[in-house]
Order: sequence, then C-alpha cells, then structure tokens
Amino acid sequence: MRKNTLLIAIVLIAALVLGACAKPADTPAEAPAAESAGTLRIWADEQRAPVFNDLAAKFKEAHNVDLVVENIAGIRDQFLVAAPAGEGPDIIIIPHDQLPQLTESGLVAEMNLGDKAADFSEQALKAFTVGGKLYGMPYATENLGFFYNKDYVTEVPTTWQGVYDLSKQLIEEGKVKYGMVLAGTNYDAYPWMTSQGGYVFGLDANGDYNPQDVGVGSEGMIKFGEMALQWKEDGILSDNLDNTTAKSMFLNGEVAFFMNGPWEINNLKAAGTNYGIANFPDGGVPFMGVQGFAINAMSKNIPLAQAFLTDFIATEEVMLALYEAEPRAPAFLPALAKVDDPDLKAIGEAGKDAQPMPAIPEMGKVWGDWGNALSFIFTGEKTPEEAYKFAQEAIVAAISTNTEGMVNLPGSWQKAAGFACEWDPACADTVMTLGDDGLYTATFTIPAGDYEVKVALDGGWDTNYGVDGVAGGDNITFTVPADGDVTFKWDPNTFLLEIVLP
Repeated sequence: MRKNTLLIAIVLIAALVLGACAKPADTPAEAPAAESAGTLRIWADEQRAPVFNDLAAKFKEAHNVDLVVENIAGIRDQFLVAAPAGEGPDIIIIPHDQLPQLTESGLVAEMNLGDKAADFSEQALKAFTVGGKLYGMPYATENLGFFYNKDYVTEVPTTWQGVYDLSKQLIEEGKVKYGMVLAGTNYDAYPWMTSQGGYVFGLDANGDYNPQDVGVGSEGMIKFGEMALQWKEDGILSDNLDNTTAKSMFLNGEVAFFMNGPWEINNLKAAGTNYGIANFPDGGVPFMGVQGFAINAMSKNIPLAQAFLTDFIATEEVMLALYEAEPRAPAFLPALAKVDDPDLKAIGEAGKDAQPMPAIPEMGKVWGDWGNALSFIFTGEKTPEEAYKFAQEAIVAAISTNTEGMVNLPGSWQKAAGFACEWDPACADTVMTLGDDGLYTATFTIPAGDYEVKVALDGGWDTNYGVDGVAGGDNITFTVPADGDVTFKWDPNTFLLEIVLP
C-alpha cells in the first residue's frame, strides 16, 4: 500500500543530559524518568499536525503517554484499510460527510462529550451524528461565500440579473474578461442552483436527507442550467470548469465574481487581490462542511483518546490555534466568540442557512453524473433539461442498485466503448471481476484515441484511486493506438491499475 506519510515522533526527555564536567560528589543524583505508559497516535494533515505537536509535553505530563502525529494524505481511504487490520491510529481528522462509510463499517467509536457538548454549535454536532448517535467531535465549519473584486465592484448586486448586468458593463468597459467563473461544477455552483429551487436530496419528516427524493432533475436545477448556458453564450460566464484555472482567473483580476470558501482567503491575501465577500444573490444557499475528530473503534486507547479530545483539544486555546493554522469558523463556541475576522464573519453570514453536506452513503453515487450534466450542457451535447434528467435517471438507478463491493472503471472511455455511461462509477457494463491471482480484471474493445480513467469502489466516488494508486488522485491517462481489446488489471493491495493495450 502506497502511503504519503511523514511521521512526526514527539520525543519527550524527562531526565537532564549531563555535561562533560562531573557534578560535585555531594550533589544528589536525579531520579530516573518514569517509563512512558504508551503512545496515542493521531492522523492529521500538514496544516494541523503542528498544533498537536505543541500539546505533547502537557499530555505526557498529565497521562505519561507519548503523542505521535502522522501526516497522512487521504486519511479516510488509508484508515479503511489500516483500522480493520489493527494498524490504524487512535484518532483521525475527517470531514463529516465521510462518517457514514466509517460507521457502517464499525470503524469509529461513539463519542461522549459530556458537559463539553454545550460548547459546540448545534449544526456541527448534528453533522457528526449518524443514526441518532454522536461519532465525532467537531472543531470547524466551512461554506462558500460570494467573492468579488473591489477594484471593479463597489456595490454587490443582490440578484443574479444584477450580477449579469454589472458583468456585461465591466466586460464592455474592458475591465474584465468575464463576469464570473465557476471553480467546478457541483459544490461550487450549488448556491446558484439552490437560488433557483434546485436541490440534491429532499428531507424526510425528521428533517434528515431522503435518498428516495433526488432533486438533480428538478425544475430548479434545469432553470440553473438554462441560466448558466445563456451566460456562457453571452460571454458573461467562462466555460472553464477547472478549479485551478478558475482560481487563477480571479486572482489575476480576469473576472469580477467567484464562488469559493475560506480556504482561498490566504491565497487571495498573498496575491494582493482586492477582494470582498458577500451573500449569494437571490438567497442562494451553499453546502456546509464540518471538520472534526473521530476515534478508532479498534483502538485499545478509547478512554484515553476521549480524554485527549475533551480535555486537551476542546479548549479555547487549542481551537483558536486550529483556526490560525487553517482559517475556518470554529465549531467550539468559546473560540468562535474570540475570532474577530471580517472575512470569517462575511463567510458565516453567506452560510447562515447553509445545508450540511449530505452525510449519507447515497451521496457518493450523485457526484459523477451530477457533475457531468453541466459539462454536457456547455459542450452542447445535451440541453439543460436533457442533461439533468439524464443525470437524475442515472443517480436513481445507482441508488436502487446494490453496488457494495463493486470495482469499476469510470472514465471518458466508457461511452467510446459503446456503453450508455461516461465517468459513471456505478455503470454495470464496466465492472471488474476478481481473479484467482487476487487481481481485479476486465477487458473491453475500445476504439483508437486518448482517454482517462480511475478505479472507483462501491458504485460511487467516495473511494477512488488515480495515478500511482493515490486515493482521490489525478485521472489516469492512456492512449489506444488502434481499435482493439484493452485489458485493465487492478491490485487491491497497491491500488495500482495496469492497462494492457492492443
């Protein structure tokens, strides 16, 4: 298994190191340091790992336990492999929408915050609640805001028509290339979609997401698609849907408006962009994500991990340190009250009615087809109604189909090979089968051309592998030199995909 890890071992020295000169004979010898009672391991990313390093000495003093922090890429995917084998950490940091897969597998322990629960935002606690039980301790919330360039915009329009009209004026004056750009197709465009009545899942009587009520093909979603297409054709909206390019266009002053999150603020400041943050036009509502901690259900240190979180992490000092490491609104209310950041307040205002990202397994079967819809619209392959109705049908079919254990090959090649799917991780026609050699294989007749592919598990995008077997990595590119049979071989241990060309 390929891991991109950097182990940060925190070595705590309890005894003084003697110098070269001997002590006087009458100086009493120092007592030997007590042997550590063990270690507590945390998986974090490079932004947050240093915060925990600073807690090592205090934790050692209180519990005589060493703290080990590991910088892990693709925490959820690595954890799914390591935890069942007893090799995982005691604590992980994850976004709330990754919880369902972990709880279904019995890999995370129920959390008891005790009296500390009252110090957390109700929305954040609900996000980490699955089946009425709390499975994590939240620490930060995040949502998109409506970014604008103050060099061009002095008064932010409150309607999309107003955004269109101002954008057209700025373009005609030669100040910007486009009025707005999208940093992707789904998550980043969602506030625009919701402003027109679009939605992903409806709610049941308890206020929980209902996977049987899929709204991707709703009238509101189609209306958004029609607006976006018109804006593109009129030169108001860039047809670029690449996240990196979109960010660069806003940073460089090529566009006036941009929908993105607090994670871009430091980049904007570094670039010297004169930006502001406003609410979304026409009452658009973004998704809300919640970051938090979860405890490994297989850990031998569950009570200790619990104590570390409630006694050492759930403090104003540490929660503010986490905020400084990566600016997101603290879910810990005492820390939130201490944050005096106009950008963060503006982001919070833009997301005051934010919808928690659906933390249900069915969401993994939505992303691919939902995202493809806007691409189909911009390329002219389908009308907005055709694109979103097509996506709706594919998503409903995927949800109703048992895809547990499925290993698939979603990519641009699927349609070229004659299948009624493209970039579809639940496509029944492109499933791989497990052989006696422990490899998953599949052979398809593919016409000559350049293609991209990934390996996706369980019929969704929650778990997928790209270049070099990296979880959530870049698409794998390949060229078929002539029409013929192409064989795919995937190793579930290394996550590497071999492509045998004709």
